[in-house]
Amino acid sequence: MATLSYDKDIDDSILRDKTIAVLGYGSQGHAHALNLKESGFNVVVGLYEGSRSKQIAEEAGLKVLSNADATKVADLISFCLPDTVQSKVYREDVQPNLVPGKTLLFAHGFTIFYEQIAPPPDIDVVMIAPKAPGHRVRAVYERGLGVPCLVAVHQDVSGAAHDLALAYGKGIGGGRAGILETTFKEETETDLFGEQAVLCGGVSELVKTGFEVLVEAGYEPESAYFEVLHELKLIVDLMYQGGLGYMRYSVSETAEYGDYSRGPVVIDSNVKKNMEKVLQQIQSGEFAREWIAENDEGQHKFKQMRAENEIHGIEKVGKELRDMMPWLESTT
Repeated sequence: MATLSYDKDIDDSILRDKTIAVLGYGSQGHAHALNLKESGFNVVVGLYEGSRSKQIAEEAGLKVLSNADATKVADLISFCLPDTVQSKVYREDVQPNLVPGKTLLFAHGFTIFYEQIAPPPDIDVVMIAPKAPGHRVRAVYERGLGVPCLVAVHQDVSGAAHDLALAYGKGIGGGRAGILETTFKEETETDLFGEQAVLCGGVSELVKTGFEVLVEAGYEPESAYFEVLHELKLIVDLMYQGGLGYMRYSVSETAEYGDYSRGPVVIDSNVKKNMEKVLQQIQSGEFAREWIAENDEGQHKFKQMRAENEIHGIEKVGKELRDMMPWLESTT
């Protein structure tokens, strides 16, 4: 059974007299910086010169420095940057300003596990990975709650790396929901698999294909949109609240029977084999090498795939319908 830590289990005094630099002020960065600040920690934000986020962060009451200067003054440097820029920022701004005794913290294990960043042996390296997008991390914290986090230690020179990581996790609200022990390897591989096979790739393709089948069979695009995308949130919310069983308890028996009898027709043994192939590509490093090369070469394939998906029929009809439903924001 995995170990979970909660606020009551965590002594955050180890981090109280230290300075935390949060590099980046995007989805995760703004949530980490603001939550830590409101939890009473000393926080600075590191940004590249000319960042449009500088004014936003300063208006929120945060001190903003360059990435290099933030690294110099900080005891703990938190990487809340996209995976694609972390190694460059590390080489140019962070590495030249690292001294023994500092701690590097990551919100995702990708760049450490796939060795895009190789920290020196005389610093602690840890991870606190919230299991939600940054805006959710922030919104839930503001309501006095938190999202679950994962904690891992890559290097423990001080002997206190784990305690530092837990204190940070408590500061962003993770201890309110529970902080689960893991490793950089496990977090990276399972996170990538979840995104690719289920949460983003799998669901997106399932929704698009369902829409295409209905429209090609002569049904109105608007009806197809409601049936395969709009109602998806209702089903996922039920799963989120009480698992598959609660979802099935909440829908009609007709829907439940269709779930059991037709679901395996769509998601058959071939789909499982394909999922296993996706996992193998993650475990072997094939996906990481492909994604790193794609970024090094200018993201041409990535941008082409993005553009192709933006003009899919479900996106056009979805925008039109959502524009007629201003109440949607109050339900998210």
